[in-house]
Formats: sequence, C-alpha cells, structure tokens
Amino acid sequence: ISGRGTVVTGRVERGIIKVGEEVEIVGIKETTTTTCTGVEMFRKLLDEGRSGENVGVLLRGTKRDDVERGQVLAKPGSINPHTNFVADVYILSKDEGGRHTQFFKGYRPQFYFRTTDVTGTIELPEGVEMVMPGDNIQMVVTLIEP
Repeated sequence: ISGRGTVVTGRVERGIIKVGEEVEIVGIKETTTTTCTGVEMFRKLLDEGRSGENVGVLLRGTKRDDVERGQVLAKPGSINPHTNFVADVYILSKDEGGRHTQFFKGYRPQFYFRTTDVTGTIELPEGVEMVMPGDNIQMVVTLIEP
C-alpha cells in the first residue's frame, strides 16, 4: 500500500499481534524492526491477530523488496535465525516417495521450512561415507542463509 507500508500474510503461530506493536522481520535477510500498523482478516480490519488465525499485517515504512517468502514476524528478541544445526534425519525410500539413490558427503540438498526452501551442505558422522534411502542418520547442516 503506497505511502503506508507493505502487507505481509501468514498464520499467527503463537501469541497475539496487535496494532501499534513493534515487530522484527527474521530470517533469510538481516533482521529488521518495524511497526505493525494494521491487522486484517477476510477483508475486515482488526485490532489484533490471535494464534491460529490467517492474517494480513501492514508494516510501517517497509518496502515490498524488504520482505520475502519464508521470513517470520516475531516479538523483538524472541527468536534468532540459525544457519548451523544438528539434525536427526530419516531418508525416505523410493516406496515412501523419497530418494531412489544413495548420497555421499558433499551433497547439497534443499531444506524446506514453512513456506520456503534453502540450500544447505551436510557433514556426515565420522566413518560414514554414504547414506542410503531408508537410513536414519545424524548430520550437521549448514544453510547458505538463515
């Protein structure tokens, strides 16, 4: 909405977002802070959005290019984006709709989080050279962006 900011949409996962509250835009890009100047649900303007509701949130002074799919709105300081983590993974087999072939160290899969996907690198445990479909494995994941 020119002159007012940008509307972002999504589901409120926990808590309440209220008009006038300061929020952080977290993930993918550098974390930024802005103010919620409007909450809308099914074309009705509201004072707040509650957990479980799908809402549109008007962000003051935020340009369309400042936000992208997969980012999260949060209370300032409540969450931190991560690029490194340890994951316990089950590799789906061909019959389960997963991989047909094994993979080796150096494999760069896509990781899916909510509404976005991010490329990452994996580090296999000591002594493991290959992972087969149907295997359970613990790996260290490094994403190219938080």
